Amino acid sequence: MAKRTPLYARHAALGAKLVDFGGWDMPLHYGSQLDEHHRVRRAAGVFDVSHMTVVDFAAPAPTRALFRHLLANDVARLYPGKALYTCMLNEAGGVIDDLIVYDRGSAGYRLVLNAATRDKDLAWIAPLAERFDAAWRERDDLAMLAVQGPEALARLESVLGADTLVAARALKPFHALETDAWFVARTGYTGEDGVEILPPAAAALELWDRIVAAGIAPCGLGARDTLRLEAGMNLYGSDMDETTTPLVSGLGWTVAWEPSARDFIGRAALERQRTAGVPQTFVGLVLEDRGVLRGHQHVFDGERLIGQITSGTFSPTLNRAIALARVEAGARARCQVEIRGKRLPARVVQPPFVRHGRALIE
Repeated sequence: MAKRTPLYARHAALGAKLVDFGGWDMPLHYGSQLDEHHRVRRAAGVFDVSHMTVVDFAAPAPTRALFRHLLANDVARLYPGKALYTCMLNEAGGVIDDLIVYDRGSAGYRLVLNAATRDKDLAWIAPLAERFDAAWRERDDLAMLAVQGPEALARLESVLGADTLVAARALKPFHALETDAWFVARTGYTGEDGVEILPPAAAALELWDRIVAAGIAPCGLGARDTLRLEAGMNLYGSDMDETTTPLVSGLGWTVAWEPSARDFIGRAALERQRTAGVPQTFVGLVLEDRGVLRGHQHVFDGERLIGQITSGTFSPTLNRAIALARVEAGARARCQVEIRGKRLPARVVQPPFVRHGRALIE
């Protein structure tokens, strides 16, 4: 039986189309994925992302030592209230998961992991945490709501209260604050402004209702996917996995090479790949004909196969098909994508495609 978030009954009552996502019954949309996408780009929407895995580590010092070995990015860059996006790698440099780590000061650290990778992530982390004497616990007593869009913070005033809203507005991206009621982070997965709020699971329904009453539209995972793709954000299992490294997945910027003495898991493999020359590059594609780009479609340069789409969709903001793809290093600015036996022209671009409601490509 699929798992359900504390808001499952509310999603059903709102008429959501519920689908299995990583073993969870989750809302795909509430009637129109297109409308939900535009609401987030133009105003504000709320997503139930309580299926994400939240793990707290209580002891700052041993956890810091653990994370400097476990994660490709370096938590030494953090300070209380700061967050970091990183990959957790295997010895071959493949991506076990991508995640966010928050520095909570004397309270320790918080990880937010992907829902579909929960079991393997915790199985990987547990023996290493024991070795470093870093105590941890999964926080299944918390929910998680993402409120995103250019009007998100303004509409949250009646929900968070004036003081908390002022503090949230003052946060820089990838920073967080904690109140007696909530953990509020200036993070998201849409390319828009907003926050992710972690309330106690028992308080999630009331918080959701207050957010919706403030004029913030319920949105499902369908719109979340088109929004993140427009924003050029990777999706685990599509754009990277255990067989691909950050260097071929557009995530080289998440690898902290300095200090050179930091021996994080996967470092030796990444250094070998970097020295030999990274064989593929991660790019954006814009289809120049009618059609829809999808994952696993082949990319050609003339008659030569040069790569494959990892994620693709029709962009509601740009009104054209876009994709993320892994192609041969040095690929030219024009290519073709095979769609239903036909090769259609496409343009290679640098993602993101859209950020803060503004198109970044012509």
